[in-house]
Amino acid sequence: MYLIERYIMVATQRLVITIIGFLIFIFASYSTQRYLTDAANGTLALQSVMYIVFYKILIALEMLLPVGLYVSVAVALGQLYNDSEITAVLASGISPFRIYKAIMFLAIPLGILVTLLSMYARPWAYAQIFQLKQQAQSELDVSHLQEKKFNLNDSGRMILSDKINRKNNLLSDVLIYSISGNNTFLFRAHSVQVVNPAIASPAVTLHSGTAYQLDHKGTDDNVQTYKNFNLHPKPMKQSIELRSKSASMAELSRSHDPADIAERQWRESRGIIAILMALLAIPLSRTRPRQGRFATLLPLAVLFVLIFYAGNISRSLVASDIIPSFPGVWTVPLIMLLGFFGLLAHQASLLQKFFR
Repeated sequence: MYLIERYIMVATQRLVITIIGFLIFIFASYSTQRYLTDAANGTLALQSVMYIVFYKILIALEMLLPVGLYVSVAVALGQLYNDSEITAVLASGISPFRIYKAIMFLAIPLGILVTLLSMYARPWAYAQIFQLKQQAQSELDVSHLQEKKFNLNDSGRMILSDKINRKNNLLSDVLIYSISGNNTFLFRAHSVQVVNPAIASPAVTLHSGTAYQLDHKGTDDNVQTYKNFNLHPKPMKQSIELRSKSASMAELSRSHDPADIAERQWRESRGIIAILMALLAIPLSRTRPRQGRFATLLPLAVLFVLIFYAGNISRSLVASDIIPSFPGVWTVPLIMLLGFFGLLAHQASLLQKFFR
């Protein structure tokens, strides 16, 4: 490898490691705080928090890695332009395409890694998160419930208990609130015995209390007093969006559902977009003398926002069958490729004027 390429690679690589590490730390801190709040509210078991945070980081890497490389290329090359090092390199007769070559040595392996993460690690992580949440919300495990607190979950169920006997799976002086369809159910019980905590068929027995069924339309309300009442909460169901996100590539390839097609194209395009983002950062990082190394960060930030939202919008439109599946999600990388060639042509014309 030539000296110029190695020099640019080393300068960029250091920033990539620093920025990606910083982004992972910030994301992990935010996710930990969020899910610790859920654990404090009784939504999740405390031991599940670290697992979910790990899976969330694994999912986020398909975005954090390209962003880290994109920013690193912009800052590293901006510094080289600001110190007139690139100007000196070009003035010595070295081809400007060697800068692109140096960045490609970093961008291609990272793009392959992002593709593998998006195709295989991301769906696996989504499946594991759903399993943990299903266990927390469908399994009637009293170990993570808090006494004298409203223990909520994402399905809308709330449990309030004055005392909890964790050894015997017994709750005393209990209020249970849940929603199913067009009805709201409210159960008041002297005690609740968890008969079967399993995810597939959870069951509890309520002793000495009152059950209220409230019809949202107001036509079929009723009240029932009971001594023993057997309750079978419905297991948590996987949403259509989560099903697509956790499906394997083989399942998505066989499916003709627009949501699955959008998900498959999204995964396949992540690595290409990571490489194109790094390449777009090269011409956009060019600064004029005395302009400053951070002068181009605003247009680079605007470009990133446009790419991010355009990708999400195109995926949503394909999933909703509003736009055709071809080119579908690939519209964004195609536009990025055309934009890159446009910037490349513009830079080539500037160089011709420079060397006249």
